[in-house]
Amino acid sequence: MIDTHAHLDFPDFDEDRDAVLERARNGGVHSIVTIGTDPASARRALEIAFAAEGVHAGIGIHPNHCAEAGEDDWRALEELLDDERHRTRIVAIGETGLDFYRDRAPRDVQESAFRRHIRLARRHGLPLVVHCRSAYDRCAELVEEEFARDGAVPGVMHCYSGTLEQSRRFLALGFHLSFAGPITYKKNDALRAVAQAAPLERIVVETDCPFLPPEPHRGKRNEPAYVRLSAEALARARDESPGEVEAATDRNALALFRLPGPARKAPAERG
Repeated sequence: MIDTHAHLDFPDFDEDRDAVLERARNGGVHSIVTIGTDPASARRALEIAFAAEGVHAGIGIHPNHCAEAGEDDWRALEELLDDERHRTRIVAIGETGLDFYRDRAPRDVQESAFRRHIRLARRHGLPLVVHCRSAYDRCAELVEEEFARDGAVPGVMHCYSGTLEQSRRFLALGFHLSFAGPITYKKNDALRAVAQAAPLERIVVETDCPFLPPEPHRGKRNEPAYVRLSAEALARARDESPGEVEAATDRNALALFRLPGPARKAPAERG
């Protein structure tokens, strides 16, 4: 399985990061995309990606942090992207987007930063990882404007929580939808309806760890090994087999982020 969105650089994992990665591998998670939320976080994500097999990085400035971002921060992202060594591990731009729920940055600043990330993704040929809270309609409008002017880029609506109608708008833009722990929550029938309606070839799964642990781990720290629980809930919502959903979400993530496939053991030589 592939966890398409984690925050392995966060201090929540400082005491046992290696053990967390080992549990993920033992649980069948062969790839993880760990997401940087500002240049310092991006550098830490890259350090982890270089140290751990199967880990790759997304880099960007989270909408909740974009008010503090100066030109030096944007230059730092460009320098990471221009470094050939780093580009072997960078698979996405973001997370970026709009957060009108927390409103920790002025909305016009968030929108300007989001547009800048879209152009950065286009320039470097990478997909977008989009964070959106209480802003789905405006987010879609902004993406539509950018795509109409300069062309589309691939992307994923991370930890999707919008409506069915809004999901159709993002699917029409060519985006994937990513489902995390909330799809396991008992009262989240509306989200399961979105998952049921979406084309299987446009769905991926994630943990967003250390946040949003799935059932039965609510109230505890989330980690990549739990991504299978979201995939199983997704399969139930769609009335499909877990194996079918696992294979499809893996295939979709491999293509979207252009990840290498899982390492395979060489067959034993015959005597």
